[in-house]
Amino acid sequence: MTTEHPTEYAPEHSPRLPWSELVPDVYRAMVRLDTAARKGLDPKLLELVKIRASQLNRCALCVDMHSKDALAQGESVERIIQLSAWDESEHFYTEKELAALGLTEAVTVLTGGTSQTKSGGGFVPDNVYDRAAKHFEEAELAQLIAAITVINAWNRFGVTCRLVPGHYTPGQHA
Repeated sequence: MTTEHPTEYAPEHSPRLPWSELVPDVYRAMVRLDTAARKGLDPKLLELVKIRASQLNRCALCVDMHSKDALAQGESVERIIQLSAWDESEHFYTEKELAALGLTEAVTVLTGGTSQTKSGGGFVPDNVYDRAAKHFEEAELAQLIAAITVINAWNRFGVTCRLVPGHYTPGQHA
């Protein structure tokens, strides 16, 4: 006979700062910006991008939120799990999704160097940008860049203010 003992998890931390309550005008502006940035983008692709940027930025709240939103939209658990190693598991994604994930990573990390060069060096390498440009029309590419930029801003608020994951339900968008 085995006796199961309940798992004791680490205690949940408290947020540092309720920023959205303290600067409601900024919060509302971010919500409007987020709404504008998502226009015309495939919702499933957008959630993959948001999850990947949030992983890179270590924003637990946003990883939680966008993983749940992706699942609610019918995304597979397998593809969400593989996002942390997307470049080693490319066969889970379309060429367009791979181009978007590559651009997401380049825009989010911005560590390619201090100056742009024609050979693809610099912050967002030419080959990464060109791959995305091959799969997205200009207007859609501009929307994608906007969406990547916006999720990075959300991540900065989430990480800096230590917002707590685990309480989000799909449909409660920020």
